[in-house]
Amino acid sequence: MNHWIIVPVVLPALLAPLLGFVMRHDITLARVASVAGTVALVAVAVGLTMVAVDGQTHIYRLGDWPAPFGIVLVLDRLSAMMVLLTSILALIVLLHAVATNWDARGRHFHALFQFQLMGICGAFLTGDIFNLFVFFEVLLIASYGLMIHSGGRARMRAGVQYVVMNLAGSTLFLFALGTLYASTGTLNIADLADKVQDIPIEDAALVRVAAILLMIVFAVKAALFPVQFWLPATYSNAPAPVAALFAIMTKVGAYAILRVHTVVFGPGAEAVEGLPGTWLFPAAIVTIAVGAFGVLGARRLLPLVAFAVVGSMGTLLVAVAAFSPQATAAALYYMLHSTFAAAGLFLIADLVVTRRRVDTLVAVPQTLQNGLFAALFFAAAIGMAGMPPLSGFLGKLLILDALRGPSEMIWAWSAILAGSLLTIVGFARAGSMLFWKSTTVPAAASVEAEEVSSPMLPAGVAEVAPTMAVLALLAALAIFAGPVFNYVDDTATQLFDRAGYISAVIGSGGEE
Repeated sequence: MNHWIIVPVVLPALLAPLLGFVMRHDITLARVASVAGTVALVAVAVGLTMVAVDGQTHIYRLGDWPAPFGIVLVLDRLSAMMVLLTSILALIVLLHAVATNWDARGRHFHALFQFQLMGICGAFLTGDIFNLFVFFEVLLIASYGLMIHSGGRARMRAGVQYVVMNLAGSTLFLFALGTLYASTGTLNIADLADKVQDIPIEDAALVRVAAILLMIVFAVKAALFPVQFWLPATYSNAPAPVAALFAIMTKVGAYAILRVHTVVFGPGAEAVEGLPGTWLFPAAIVTIAVGAFGVLGARRLLPLVAFAVVGSMGTLLVAVAAFSPQATAAALYYMLHSTFAAAGLFLIADLVVTRRRVDTLVAVPQTLQNGLFAALFFAAAIGMAGMPPLSGFLGKLLILDALRGPSEMIWAWSAILAGSLLTIVGFARAGSMLFWKSTTVPAAASVEAEEVSSPMLPAGVAEVAPTMAVLALLAALAIFAGPVFNYVDDTATQLFDRAGYISAVIGSGGEE
């Protein structure tokens, strides 16, 4: 077995207690250890991605117990890509938090950050639905601690709403697991995929119920309509670096839909034929509308970015709902883009709000380096809205090209194009108010301006560099769109190879 497969889970799991109990009183030592651990995670993720390029499904059996009796971790192109995406995003966010001193506003930021990485990486690598639930709970605990980092009444209230929603989702998750286990006698994804295919339609009622419950749970995680309302309040009140890290959190829900509802309940499973996309597609269409109108009507910068994340998830899940290799490849490319675009917007929003002292979209006296912040905001905004030359344009173009069927084209194309237009208008209005009209406002010319009483220091290279790195990644996704799309296209093909997955995990084709 390749023992490196378990490292993305074990490394942050071992580092987090050391940060929490040994280094919590020494911020410098904690920073060094946390950054070093995250850099090591990036290196391991790169290595695992190179291993997965061979197109094989690599298995790690904990305790050397064979599936489905033991716990297995599964490394294929999709899980390797998601772990790499998580590690790169985490390193960028961590560097921003250190540079802006966000991490010093509470003792346990770095420990919680590493626990968060453990939960995310574990969710992407697990080959068992029950352990997916376990890693979801690790995510919930760590993200709640990060959500209320540095305190505040509004942040605490939003954190409670976030926890309540996710605990409700966790309860449904347990119901779904119980129903599925009662029907099939297993929770291993490969074993489920094998057994669900053999269940006759007349005996599949419980399996269909479990499939719907799992879809609802994953929809909660992905902020899909009608359970998307928790995201704007949570993300807009969370510390900006935490919100940037949370850009990958909704992708965990999208990943779970892809993994479970493609491998277990996807094409070829007669017992649940057509069930996964029954309401996923219309819900995704409405999610795009909710996000677009939210961006257009936002009166504060951070909620505007949060609603943009909602809209991007709708666009992503419209493609996922097709459950075809071509649409899935387009969705995976857009997933890479939207994660970095959302993170970049939260990071630049943090720099702007810190210097404006308010995040309301009203004209106040311009800040130092107004032109620099305007350029960064403009680049991140066109990335999120899907305008050329950044990768968002290509991502949406690929999704539109994949959704040309008569039953889906009119709805998908109309929603994505209209949503993009409204998003562009919303960001243009926000940018104009933040950076253009602010140049015409003299000092102390408004009530808001009176709040800007403390001296505003210019942003140093260390503060701006993480945001620039995100924008560089968006540009790189556009420049190297061909190789990246070839990778995600092969990833989608491997994902839909149910027989190959089952053989690798359960049969003799697994890596020993």
